[in-house]
Amino acid sequence: MGRHSKPPARRNTNTLIALTGLVPAGVVAVSAAATSEANTGEFTALSAPQQQHMAGDSETAAAAARLSAAAADGQLSADDAVMHVARHAGPPVVRSNTLPENRVAATAVAGPLGMPGVAYAAYQNAERVLAQDDPNCHMSWAQLAGIGQIESHHGYGKLDENGYPINPVYGPVLDGSLGGNQVVNETDGGELDGMAGYARAVGPMQFLPSTYRKFAADGKGDGTSDPQNIFDASLTAGKYLCDGGLDMNDPAQQSRAIMRYNHSMAYVANVMAWETAYREGVTPGQANRNM
Repeated sequence: MGRHSKPPARRNTNTLIALTGLVPAGVVAVSAAATSEANTGEFTALSAPQQQHMAGDSETAAAAARLSAAAADGQLSADDAVMHVARHAGPPVVRSNTLPENRVAATAVAGPLGMPGVAYAAYQNAERVLAQDDPNCHMSWAQLAGIGQIESHHGYGKLDENGYPINPVYGPVLDGSLGGNQVVNETDGGELDGMAGYARAVGPMQFLPSTYRKFAADGKGDGTSDPQNIFDASLTAGKYLCDGGLDMNDPAQQSRAIMRYNHSMAYVANVMAWETAYREGVTPGQANRNM
């Protein structure tokens, strides 16, 4: 997962992360079985333009310690008032909902590092639900936020009060025309991604339709699951990462989980760095300057 077709990703020179040689201790223990685990198609390879969120090798070794801390349990208590705590009998109905025109971005108080408050609530909600449904996974809101930042800047920073991006988020069409991306044929007739013939990733957490349908979760508690909705997509991402009994408290298992999104250690390190940054409220670049 990486570059999207619209809108263009914002550049922020203060949040570049050093990745070269800064793989957390324990991550290198990822087994051969883990590194050979089949990707489902979401952002299977990064091309140079797709790595614009990632830094070169200009940061110091101090970042390595911060990356190592990303493997720690980041669960935080949260105010019940901002939690949906989804509970609905049976599996959700997966669909792309028709939304009213002239929707506006929510005015909720921003979360850590300025992320939209609705996104913060969605990540916290996913953490809380997963803590109940899969307590051995130890999924943290901050890890989901790290993925949301890299994949879509939390829906490009504009979410309505119900958790839908003001502009739907889609990845590039996976027809082989974009260097570094594999060909992925359409599997659901374009119901979720609006495509016929080839697929593309959908929503703020960037899922292929086939993968989303397999792990679809209802983060809103209304019996439906829409990949464009950040409450649904965040909980689905948590289920996807936790699948197979993985424990996010183990750096090697956490790395294996994140590789399901993108089979790249640079991507893993980037997610872990953002996880730490969101949990501590300090951008990676600022953290390195302060150490």
